[in-house]
Amino acid sequence: MSFEVRHRLAIAALATVLITGCGAEGPRQAGPAPTTVGGTSPTSSVPNSSGPDTSSTSEPTTRSEAATTIPTTSSSGGPLALELLGLITVENEHADGYDRTLFAYPTTFGGGCDTREMVLKRDSLTPAQVDTFGCKVVAGDWLSLYDGLHFDQPSDVEIDHVVALKEAWDSGAWQWSASALKAYANDLVDVRTLRAVSMTTNRSKSDKDPSNWLPPDANDVCRYVSDWVSIKARWNLSMDNSEFGRIRNLLLGQCADWRVDPIDAVATGAPAPSTLPAATVATAAPAGTVYYANCTAARTAGAAPLYAGSPGYRTALDRDHDGVACE
Repeated sequence: MSFEVRHRLAIAALATVLITGCGAEGPRQAGPAPTTVGGTSPTSSVPNSSGPDTSSTSEPTTRSEAATTIPTTSSSGGPLALELLGLITVENEHADGYDRTLFAYPTTFGGGCDTREMVLKRDSLTPAQVDTFGCKVVAGDWLSLYDGLHFDQPSDVEIDHVVALKEAWDSGAWQWSASALKAYANDLVDVRTLRAVSMTTNRSKSDKDPSNWLPPDANDVCRYVSDWVSIKARWNLSMDNSEFGRIRNLLLGQCADWRVDPIDAVATGAPAPSTLPAATVATAAPAGTVYYANCTAARTAGAAPLYAGSPGYRTALDRDHDGVACE
């Protein structure tokens, strides 16, 4: 089955259940626009993660058959992560030519704030304190999901590309246009792409995939793997055999009930990423839908805490997965 056919099938399948996603940008050679689903390149202060590729590249190339439909979503969210995994192409990685500078990370958004500052402000559990210019974050409250640690100083927090820039490159981004590389590296549309995490976990993860690294907090493994699958499907990135096998085993075992949330819409009031391809901007939530971009927005609206099943609740806001978000 040709790439173009597989890509169209994947997008069509995802569009049936995740209706708040992004439009298509064109053929893969021009860089894939995110589909309807919903890393380790740290900030510039972190050593370049372009070291040896630790994932398997010598195994025979195989391909998973892209499903033409995804089962109807349940009240708990989108499709099972295992079902979404079936849309992923399995093939050997392309390990040549990676250059981190090609991704233009970080970039500066409207108002002069760069990607790191935007993620720090977004992920702070309480309103982040900023300097007089409104961009540089000087204090906040961050929960590093990978190890469950809290931090209040931005110098202790690094921004992780969940699917690292090098991993993305090896998995298909080597064919993308410059604008698509930039869009991926600076994606503020889907909160799963970039995470504020502890320095220790960011550097231990480096550019590894789940066959080589999982969060040290066992309670975060299923969320992490589900997010990984979502990102790879959204950006039409492939997996190698060892990566696919480890994820599949987890989704058949301890993570069997994990479902994939729809992609988040652009947060109200956030700077429009005008420097990025328009196709990366998600559509707004349907009229009448209660949506909070983050816990700060929920608290400002007087809606926090949010309980599972109540308007505005979504698992992305429930960081400890106890059914109560923004407590």
